[in-house]
Amino acid sequence: MWKSVASNGFNILVLLSLLIGALAVWGKRQYYNKGPLLTAICLQVDRGTTMRSLSQTLYEKDAISSAAIFRMGAEYTDKTSDLKAGNFLLDQAISMADITKIITKGGANTCGVEVIYRIGISSTQVQVREMDPSTARFEEKLTFNLGQNVPEDFAEVLQALGIRYRLAIAEGTTSYKIVEALNAIDVFSGEILELPFEGTLAPDSFEILQGDDRQVLLTKMKAAQEAILSEAWDERAADLPLTKKEDALILASLIEKETGQADERGLVASVFINRLKQGIPLQTDPSVIYGLTLGKKSLGRGLRRSELDKDTPWNTYLNKGLPKTPIANPGRESILAALSPTKSDFLFFVADGTGGHAFAVTYSEHLRNVADWRKIEGQRKNEQID
Repeated sequence: MWKSVASNGFNILVLLSLLIGALAVWGKRQYYNKGPLLTAICLQVDRGTTMRSLSQTLYEKDAISSAAIFRMGAEYTDKTSDLKAGNFLLDQAISMADITKIITKGGANTCGVEVIYRIGISSTQVQVREMDPSTARFEEKLTFNLGQNVPEDFAEVLQALGIRYRLAIAEGTTSYKIVEALNAIDVFSGEILELPFEGTLAPDSFEILQGDDRQVLLTKMKAAQEAILSEAWDERAADLPLTKKEDALILASLIEKETGQADERGLVASVFINRLKQGIPLQTDPSVIYGLTLGKKSLGRGLRRSELDKDTPWNTYLNKGLPKTPIANPGRESILAALSPTKSDFLFFVADGTGGHAFAVTYSEHLRNVADWRKIEGQRKNEQID
């Protein structure tokens, strides 16, 4: 009898062991295999959320097949205490294992609301975008100029969890306008110690966080511009009429303000280089304008005769050579163009009506190009009147 009982007990233990093993294999498959999520979602994890409460939320959203298995998997992989607050994009059919990785690794939010401050030449634009999980693309929700007619909805936007902030600085923006914008953006903290020298800031896009220090960002931008300039200087073309790196920065700022077309930078650079070599005044309007405004505002109109005759260190009609300082903060491509210009014999250029320029070797050829441009200007004025 006792042998029969022992045999039956042993058999039960074996069955239980097999059952537990099968359940473990099944649970592991459930944790690592594709999940039931039919469409991508943006998962918001609030501060103070526990893995237990989150597992229930995920189950209710049909993102996982079992809250218990999700918790056990997180516990088994030692991730339970690593849960991060934020907004996380969960793709269609994502596994529990991948969800666990996403919500515990930290870093920038992968979905939700994004606020971009775009510092431009004349104004700073605030753009609010929100990701559509189904397309993984951001859709614009609000756009307005910083400090002007702020939409009521913007205050509500700022209450959202895990907002992602970015700063985008346009090439050709002056140091004054950059500092003015940074002082007006509430995301930042700290004081700017002094206005950076013109041209020494690298215009770029930056991921920023609430409370970032303004002066620290400017220091980072200075270091980036110095690195770009030094690398380009070391690889510069031979026989350039530039004696120091600062000269290259000045020339790059003129190129930046004269053309917005990437394929023209090298040609514009060649005109200025040719003029410098031949001792011909550069005669560039943006430099004259800087002498009047010092980069604090846009002129908003054409230059007057009296302004062209006003002698400033930036008047390249009255003075030969480069102006006193850069007239804006040039981007990488303009710096490269200044130090590796296209080879040409061009000495003149004028707008051609398409957003680009017509280049000329001789003055008579240039005058024909100017006449063509005047015709285009006249036609546009007539169209506006009509």
